[in-house]
Amino acid sequence: MMLAGIPVPASATAELSDLLRTAGHDQLADRLKRALEDETRLLALSIEERFRILSVLDNPSDELAELRGVLINEVEWRRREGLD
Repeated sequence: MMLAGIPVPASATAELSDLLRTAGHDQLADRLKRALEDETRLLALSIEERFRILSVLDNPSDELAELRGVLINEVEWRRREGLD
């Protein structure tokens, strides 16, 4: 599945869903699980969802490290452009 413009393996997406649920982001966790079940290829994420995902990726697995990097770059870009 594509998240934030990069491919994320199903196993990593399931792991991300679990991390989000543990952090209390049940709605987003459910959305990711449904997308996996439906074999969604591209899942659009809101800015708020991107921040929630980033909040649970302090110490990401190797499969989620690239997603964390992309999200950090987006946050930095938004700040530079005065969008936050």
